[in-house]
Amino acid sequence: MINLRNSGQAAFTRTIHNRKFMGLFDFFSKDKKEKLDKGLEKSKESIFGKISKAIIGKSKVDDEVLDDLEEILITSDVGVDTTIKIIERIESRVARDKYTNVTELDKILREEVAALLSENNSENISDFEVPQNKKPYVILVVGVNGVGKTTTIGKLSAQFKKRGKKVILGAADTFRAAAVDQLILWGERVGVPVISHGMNTDPASVAFDAAKQGVEQDADVVIIDTAGRLHNKVNLMNELTKIKRVIQKFIPEAPHEVLLVLDGSTGQNAAIQAREFTKATDVSSLAITKLDGTAKGGVVIGISDEFKIPVKYIGVGEQVDDLQVFNKVEFVDSLFKK
Repeated sequence: MINLRNSGQAAFTRTIHNRKFMGLFDFFSKDKKEKLDKGLEKSKESIFGKISKAIIGKSKVDDEVLDDLEEILITSDVGVDTTIKIIERIESRVARDKYTNVTELDKILREEVAALLSENNSENISDFEVPQNKKPYVILVVGVNGVGKTTTIGKLSAQFKKRGKKVILGAADTFRAAAVDQLILWGERVGVPVISHGMNTDPASVAFDAAKQGVEQDADVVIIDTAGRLHNKVNLMNELTKIKRVIQKFIPEAPHEVLLVLDGSTGQNAAIQAREFTKATDVSSLAITKLDGTAKGGVVIGISDEFKIPVKYIGVGEQVDDLQVFNKVEFVDSLFKK
């Protein structure tokens, strides 16, 4: 039987090894990592500040230290179930490898969290990529109002365009005041066309025209914004089902991706939203925004572990380039390094 924990650690070690020799002098990678470090600064300071206080005066990793670490992770919005998994893994490491010195704790913590994320079947994409054999690649974006859904779409379209992709946006969040106008402004800002019928129109009709234009204009990517507030889960499910049905008139296998946008600054409320949306529709990827303005970065770990849905993008600032492809190793390194 394969030991998942050890295989996860091995994958983590291999990734670290590869990073030493690949892109060492890549300015853009360095810039991205610096943005990530800065974006997670509040979360890192909060977690390590608490850990430092918990181990002060302690000489070994004992039950009291682990109890304190458990409380720290839970209050950092990692989530109860995920925290228990992490603590159990650390206990096992300490017992097996005879770690006793508290100075080893941050290293063990970093390795076990990275190994846990590696076991969650997260996609391993290195850049803003879409499958070349699915054209146009249709992304349906869902999420409640206020999480940064429309802004994420704008930034995502900018990243795709920067890489030579032809992008079309569909403004199908027709129920929210200013949602359509906001997406149109993003389209103008990044130079991509937006299909819009205005406010209080049929979202499915917008999606239909966006898919049609995507096929006729040989677009690489079609991104469709959807309503962030419907009266209940049944209405949400029905609306999204209708949108999917009309898209499939032009692209039978679409949507290729249902991207759920969550606000990382809301901590466990983001996890609650994820539970509701995954019950209502087939979410296939996640974007977690606003991590730069909060000390709740641990929520990324908990959500990834609970839902086994790939965290594909994270937002660590207000600039277009502050929407990043999620890299498990770099995230853990930024969040837990001293």
